[in-house]
Amino acid sequence: MYQSVTPSDADPAGHVPPGPESAVGLHRVLEPSGSQITLPQAARRLDTRAQLWPGEVRIEVDTLNLDAASYRQLAEKHRRSEGPDAGSVDGDAVRAEVLAIVAERGKMQNPVTGSGGMLLGTVAEVGPQSPLGLAVGDRVATLVSLSLTPLRITDGLARWDGLAEQVPATGHAILFARSIAAVIPDDLDPRLSLMVMDVCGAPALVARVVGEYAAARAASEGGAPSVLVLGGAGKSGSLSLAAAREAGAGRLVAVVPFEREAALLAPTGLADHVVIADARSPMGLAEAVESAGGPCDVTIVCVDVPGCEQPAVLATAQGGTIIFFSMATSFAAAALGAEGLAADVRMLVGNGYVPGHAAYAMELIRRDDAVRGLFESRLEG
Repeated sequence: MYQSVTPSDADPAGHVPPGPESAVGLHRVLEPSGSQITLPQAARRLDTRAQLWPGEVRIEVDTLNLDAASYRQLAEKHRRSEGPDAGSVDGDAVRAEVLAIVAERGKMQNPVTGSGGMLLGTVAEVGPQSPLGLAVGDRVATLVSLSLTPLRITDGLARWDGLAEQVPATGHAILFARSIAAVIPDDLDPRLSLMVMDVCGAPALVARVVGEYAAARAASEGGAPSVLVLGGAGKSGSLSLAAAREAGAGRLVAVVPFEREAALLAPTGLADHVVIADARSPMGLAEAVESAGGPCDVTIVCVDVPGCEQPAVLATAQGGTIIFFSMATSFAAAALGAEGLAADVRMLVGNGYVPGHAAYAMELIRRDDAVRGLFESRLEG
């Protein structure tokens, strides 16, 4: 179990913190230190003092959005084993562990998945040398992971029941000079904006890759590229389907694990084929994709469980591309699995950043009623 660690306090005299500033946040790394110092994402513990270096920005936090893989791991770990509620998630235990992680590490980084999420808040202070273009009072969503963001929680997460990925919270977070944040638009529910921005890297990269395929096929008078999305009813999956269609995809296949998700996705028209399969089952997935026209040129993995790497390889056409957006992915399993299957596939890691990704995702949600409807149904649920 984690032990609470009190992060360093702000300088009460209001002085600039000691030591040189690093645009990538090295000055906030407390452990490891010296010659073993790492970037903040790989660090054991970060300095969360409210006092700013000149290039930093302080955000007053109001909502954390835990990434799906991290929340799933915490929820599965804290299922009740006894009593009338056996099998249900113990929200109090989930909340306690999140608080313990943040207290010990100075950031929200699940030690099992390595991932974090992102946050919504208001700009409280901007350092005089900050290049981010933010102003005090801006309502923003951070587009960098909580796994590298200095974070202090001050309300004990008292408003969160531990049963959902979105976490009402009070505290502050620090953005470095080389960070990314987007101002929340006025025309959308902030909770909806947070959900979209949490996965905005996915549709932007999908649009780029599918667009490249479509342009090459058009030049050679070939057919439009086929696209397979594992987890098509989810946040990143539904946005990826919409982006692929806009970018020139032909056959669109969505894989979902349950009938209820198929019933939710099929009427939207986002996919030409919606099939039910366990994305962790090599033959089960292969058979499902075969029933929808066979292996696809581009496969996008958006599920938040491990074990989908080799099934994705089998479902992808020779010479095709697989984009892994899941933080549950084992890239060793993906690479060695493709080698063992003699599969000629290009594999890309969706790193969450493409220039203009937030603006693109927000415009996509505005103009595509089908995908927006799916997101709003999540809020209602």
